[in-house]
Amino acid sequence: MKKIAVIGAGPMGLACAYDLIKTGYEVHIYEADDRIGGMSAHFDFNGLSIERYYHFICKQDHALFALLKELDLTDKLIWRDTYMGYYFSGKMYRWGSLWGLLTFSPLNILSRLRYGLHMFYCTKICKWRYLDVLEASDWIRRWIGEHAYAILWQRLFALKFHHYSNNLSAAWIWARIRRVGQSRRNLLQEQMGYLEGGSQTLLARLQQGIEAKGGVLYLQTPVASIRSDKQSNRLCLQVKSEARYYDRVISTIPLPFVPRLVADLPPAHQQKYKSIQNIGVVCVLFKLKRSISPNFWLNISDARIEIPGIIEFSNLRPLPVKLVYVPFYLPQSHEKYSKPDEYFIHESTECFKKLNHTFTMADILDVNVSRYGFAQPICPPGFAQDLPPIQSAIAGLYIVDTSYYYPEDRSITESVQLGREVASMVIKS
Repeated sequence: MKKIAVIGAGPMGLACAYDLIKTGYEVHIYEADDRIGGMSAHFDFNGLSIERYYHFICKQDHALFALLKELDLTDKLIWRDTYMGYYFSGKMYRWGSLWGLLTFSPLNILSRLRYGLHMFYCTKICKWRYLDVLEASDWIRRWIGEHAYAILWQRLFALKFHHYSNNLSAAWIWARIRRVGQSRRNLLQEQMGYLEGGSQTLLARLQQGIEAKGGVLYLQTPVASIRSDKQSNRLCLQVKSEARYYDRVISTIPLPFVPRLVADLPPAHQQKYKSIQNIGVVCVLFKLKRSISPNFWLNISDARIEIPGIIEFSNLRPLPVKLVYVPFYLPQSHEKYSKPDEYFIHESTECFKKLNHTFTMADILDVNVSRYGFAQPICPPGFAQDLPPIQSAIAGLYIVDTSYYYPEDRSITESVQLGREVASMVIKS
């Protein structure tokens, strides 16, 4: 029986381990955190079990649906009509629907029609390779015009991607537009999904299935190094000053960690891993007495607000309190990233006051701040060809992270699909 190590217990690592152990492999999972889940992990928010970072499900998340069916969790998937808003220059607008677009007065009629045509076109694209080499902001400008780009995209790009804003792959941005654009009950109504009990419902069932078949999960157990051992013809993991040997190893941790974890990789591959840039996130989560708006997702383009949007999660998943995520996307090198939690809490509450004039500090029931330095990779034009192969230059070592979702955005369904694809590669090897 082959012995496999999976590094990282996010949905990708768990899905990979689940398929491997079903096939009869001995599987050990190593996780540096004190819990499973990665960016989908729950925490105890003073009595409420909730994700540290927001997650939602779209109509095209087929890989997730297949796994839920296999785990007998389909009945836990709940669909709900949701709404999107756009806060522009001090005014709240409806957004995300044909009616919202037609009534969006900051754009003239021609700009609205061009924008709508671009959104519709994005939902119909099937072959995306030609978009891989195009720069996103140029591509969008050509479709909707300079004026509409300045109003609807420019500030969002600047606040979410910073100095990378003018060097992003059009394929990567297209995939984001398409995923949300196709998640509709009909032409007029957006619909999103969530799991009853949150992401933990899926994570716990995966862990249960893995451990029931003999899989071992090591929490708070970072791997210090991976090397090829020629004497045993196996891979050696250095774990807590102990050498552990495996026939195959799958790493799902962020690619920037790989060069110092695997010193034996060829210099050209080392450089490719080092060259991949990431944006971090400081995510402020509020329990509130009242809603900020009726929208699940609210984009913000206002010179007074340094936040690209807020996610009012309780407008998707019914909860005993109003729950609002405020994500600040920042490179770790950005001066704001290292500021204290109180800075981001204050900036968030000042934003709430502008969005909803009835909001007061007395409406805050609780607040939590989470940080993660590798929230999303930055994907410039040509990103697909810059990624090293999943099966690395070291025999038996497979290396992936969220970069390999490309052109798709981060989501649990992409984690599940990629994890299962890597498991299939290992099984066939």
